Amino acid sequence: MIDAPKWSIKRWIIRGKCRIYAVIFIRRKVELRVPIYQVDAFTSDVFSGNPAAVCLLENWISDSILQAIAAENNLSETAFVVPEKDGFELRWFTPTVEVALCGHATLASAYVIFELKGWGEKTLSFQTRKSGRLLVEKRNGLFEMDFPSRPPTGKSFPGDLVKILGAAPLKVLSSEEDTLVVLDAEQSVRELKPDLTALSGLDCRGVIVTARGEKADFVSRFFAPAVGVPEDPVTGSSHCVLVPYWADVLGKKNLHALQVSRRGGELFCRDRENRVSIAGNAALYLEGTISI
Repeated sequence: MIDAPKWSIKRWIIRGKCRIYAVIFIRRKVELRVPIYQVDAFTSDVFSGNPAAVCLLENWISDSILQAIAAENNLSETAFVVPEKDGFELRWFTPTVEVALCGHATLASAYVIFELKGWGEKTLSFQTRKSGRLLVEKRNGLFEMDFPSRPPTGKSFPGDLVKILGAAPLKVLSSEEDTLVVLDAEQSVRELKPDLTALSGLDCRGVIVTARGEKADFVSRFFAPAVGVPEDPVTGSSHCVLVPYWADVLGKKNLHALQVSRRGGELFCRDRENRVSIAGNAALYLEGTISI
């Protein structure tokens, strides 16, 4: 608990024609201060990539407060990090729900711990509640994440999907959480304007839309209005699905990917059978303190 007064008063007296106006400010009691960082992930420059908030806690606080902080931040994800014996515990929240896996907020968390908190080891370990232990390694100037592989499988899709997407898929597949839609060309992915309200009614966390790339091996976009993220600028977790798919289609293990949202992002990926490596850079936008 922070040693702060329950209240304090500042008063300004404005003297006019026979009237006196008093303005009183009450300072609320501050019980918790949380360091917060906003990091743009999968980019080397601010104002691009995917922004994530990273909050460093000494111990876990209530889930309702975690969710309220994420809603107040109003970013696609807020990561909460707590130290443990062998590294750190990590959880991720959108403005509306806790999620099982998030790539860009994991990368952002690793950036904060490596670059701002002086983590001296080559590898960083995050224990998560729904995706096991995740490792992040500094390699060749990038932050490389070791994530589970989630190969997509066949799926029948609703007849109105073409209308919802505004484009005709070449293929529709499913994964543990998301639907994967393959289009004919990169330009089709870039120009896509789906009906987000209708999209939120599909039985999945989100929809990954992808195609062969013109300059990269493949491109993608990710829409998840059902969990409070209309379009995610750059999505690490979707590449757990995309990497095994495109590795099989292209017959190669090392893949260069672009997420072609408005902000855009670049990912360097490697298929490792039951795991995938997803690497990228990050840039610090702001740091401060949450007072609650």
